[in-house]
Amino acid sequence: MTVTPAFDPLIHAPLRLRICALLAPVTSMEFATLRGHLDVSESVLSKHLKTLEDAGHIRIRKATSNSRVRTSAAMTPEGRAAYDAHVAELRRIVGS
Repeated sequence: MTVTPAFDPLIHAPLRLRICALLAPVTSMEFATLRGHLDVSESVLSKHLKTLEDAGHIRIRKATSNSRVRTSAAMTPEGRAAYDAHVAELRRIVGS
């Protein structure tokens, strides 16, 4: 399948681009794991996840396990397509 390059300013913000890059190859990832990879505070990560969720790029799920609420994030099909198009546009811009 060919991806049409398209710049997405919402994804382009450095932390949101890193979030998408972490979520793209997996089904979902727990909030704590994302925070650990990104080395940011919970509030900063929450804000960026909310922005991506509001745009329909990711889905946030909360589940209870052993009396603890576990939050995870997953890319939506639309988010995956937007991320793939954004990466294709970045590659086009830099000529590779």
